[in-house]
Amino acid sequence: MAFLTRLQSFVRTAWPWVRVPFWIGVGLFFGFLLPYTLVLNKRVQDRFNDLVFAVPTRVFARPLLLEAGEPMTPAALELELTFAGYSDDGKGELPGRWGRHGGRYTISSRGYAGPDGGELPKRITVTMGRGVVAAVADAASGKPLKQAHLDPARIATVYGAQQEERRIVHLADVPPLLVSGLQAVEDRDFKHHIGIDFTAILRAAFANLRAGHTVQGGSTLTQQLVRNLFLDRNQNFTRKFNEAILSLLIEAHYPKSRILEAYINEVFLGQQGSQAVHGFAAAAEFYFGRRLEELRPQEIALLVGMVKGPSYYDPRRYPEHALARRNLVLEQFAKTGLMTAAQARAAEATPLGIADNAQLPHNRFPAFMDLVRRQIRADFDDDTLRAGNLSIFTTLDPAAQLYAEKAVTDAVKSLGKRGNAVQAAGVVTDAHTGSVLAVIGSKTPGDPGFNRAMDAQRPVGSTIKPFVYLVALTDPAHWNLGTLLDDSPVSMRQPDGSMWEPHNDDNQSHGMLPMVDALAHSWNLATIHLGLEVGLPRIQAFLESFGFKDINPSPSLLIGAQDMAPLQLAQLYEYLASDGHALPLLAVRGVVDGNGRTIKRYEVQEGPGEYQPAVRLITWAMQQVALFGTAHSIGDSGLAWLNAAGKTGTSNDTRDSWFAGFTGDRLAVFWMGRDDNKPTGLFGATGGLRIWRNLFARLPTRPLSAEPGPGLEMAWINPVDGKRTDPQCNGARQLPVVAGSLPPEVDSCFWQRVGNFFGVGDNNNPPSQPAPAPSH
Repeated sequence: MAFLTRLQSFVRTAWPWVRVPFWIGVGLFFGFLLPYTLVLNKRVQDRFNDLVFAVPTRVFARPLLLEAGEPMTPAALELELTFAGYSDDGKGELPGRWGRHGGRYTISSRGYAGPDGGELPKRITVTMGRGVVAAVADAASGKPLKQAHLDPARIATVYGAQQEERRIVHLADVPPLLVSGLQAVEDRDFKHHIGIDFTAILRAAFANLRAGHTVQGGSTLTQQLVRNLFLDRNQNFTRKFNEAILSLLIEAHYPKSRILEAYINEVFLGQQGSQAVHGFAAAAEFYFGRRLEELRPQEIALLVGMVKGPSYYDPRRYPEHALARRNLVLEQFAKTGLMTAAQARAAEATPLGIADNAQLPHNRFPAFMDLVRRQIRADFDDDTLRAGNLSIFTTLDPAAQLYAEKAVTDAVKSLGKRGNAVQAAGVVTDAHTGSVLAVIGSKTPGDPGFNRAMDAQRPVGSTIKPFVYLVALTDPAHWNLGTLLDDSPVSMRQPDGSMWEPHNDDNQSHGMLPMVDALAHSWNLATIHLGLEVGLPRIQAFLESFGFKDINPSPSLLIGAQDMAPLQLAQLYEYLASDGHALPLLAVRGVVDGNGRTIKRYEVQEGPGEYQPAVRLITWAMQQVALFGTAHSIGDSGLAWLNAAGKTGTSNDTRDSWFAGFTGDRLAVFWMGRDDNKPTGLFGATGGLRIWRNLFARLPTRPLSAEPGPGLEMAWINPVDGKRTDPQCNGARQLPVVAGSLPPEVDSCFWQRVGNFFGVGDNNNPPSQPAPAPSH
């Protein structure tokens, strides 16, 4: 009682002096501090609840299939591994690493999840053969594997307003050494304080006072998280006040595990250009090219050490700073019992191990990404993509894309000064599925400007001719590859009254010649006569069936007076390469949300095919183009084994140079020309074909069969009358025809042989061995 009496007496005595400050304090609390705290509290809860949506949308290439018999070369495999962020450690023991011993590769894949289900990580051996994968086996047991996939490389990132790179991980998936080590180095009392550690503040103040400058901080992990999420870097009282309140609020609302998980995902750990690296998972990929759970102790120590100053301890810019800091952290790990002294010393003796090719994914292939955006625009608007947390899986083949870029660069460089004004574009696809493997929009790799592959409408020249011949060959009762065509001059009056008098590139007419030779040599006059006989409306309707509009209705269409972009021409040639299946060209395989669920799959349902006998005849005829026709440089080179089918194209005054060609599994279409539409002096064989040859000199692929396809038979034909004949007859040509389309009777040409005996044989028949055509 005596105590309470004395207390009351003290209050009555002091009250006149403290009542004003007391009521001011109450007023500040209820008038400012409480409302202000409630506002900050709402901000804290909203920000924490939205953390999961701070992930940008990621775009991936296709996973690399490794299967016995799959086309592959050591150079292409190593290019794929490098582009996917794999490192050569000579052994391939850790995920994301590989090693080579002769023709055998040991690869530790990282696994992936995608619209096709994905694949678990595995360690495999890949044995290379001549241009193909010879065998795939489990590295541990040696048991053969039917197939394996490497995780797809990230090729682009669709960011929102802030260029921040993150990869969200859950605390349960974080290496225990990182969780414990982070607390040991940055906040040893993390499990016990309330967001502010007053003991640490006093300890830091004493250490700084003794040293005469700042050597130690007293901030908790919670306070550091507050700075990353809410505050700027200004050092003033207001910021410190906000930091304290926000830290207390976070600790009041969320368990320590949630706070630690948020910190691990949000802490700033580096910068690449305008892209900021947030979180340990993104930093693991940025610096080491591997996932967080795959890091070794010394690598974890480096990342933990970088928290103190990502710029000062940047291992690429200041490796000596980073090494010293890492070793100091390793010592802390040993002092706190997280590892033994011997383990710490062994880790300190290792180099930093920063991967040379590890970097933040950037939009390396803008032309391909243009196609991706256009194809998913119907399902995902720009706001949805920028909101993030999606994974877009595409069809891009990194080796095909990089080799195509190199092929263009080399072709342009070979032109010398003439190449300065020349531009180029191209498309590479899977011949069987229509998947777009590569898109070249400019002669400059990575140029984000005008996408010529999709938007440059240019006259296609003679690349249109196979489709004129195709329409004719759909009527095997009237036409086959041995049918004689008239290559005489053409003179036609146009609607405006002027005369249209086209000519062949050699300014000659060649009389009557077999259809296969007219196509191989790309004679304009023979093609025009054929097209007019077949019927221009039929050819126009066939092209319009592919969805093309504004098809030129005049006869000049027959020799390529039709504007198309390379992607459109690739769509046409995909019909031939896929054996008569009108497949849409797709660049996207599927889209997966942040929880790994496939929310959209893009697939093509292949139909039964159309006009396949005619398509197979045209394919065989285009193989002759590459043997003795305008693309004979393929047959004359080391690429002859591909048995490629293709067609050159040149527009008027050599303004545009085209080549479209396919092998057993790859189609590529290339264009060269000038943006100002001036002449280049390039024919199809000296421009587009040069790029095509450069590409397929490197790109793994299967040869096209040299045999006629199903439904065809080889027959000896006398082109004069189109009937079967004996092989010994003058002018006899062995050509594929639709099975059963010719009468079985064979002309014996008896009197021809008698005339030959007396030296008066018929010399008017076409030669049985065509001479190579001039390149154009």
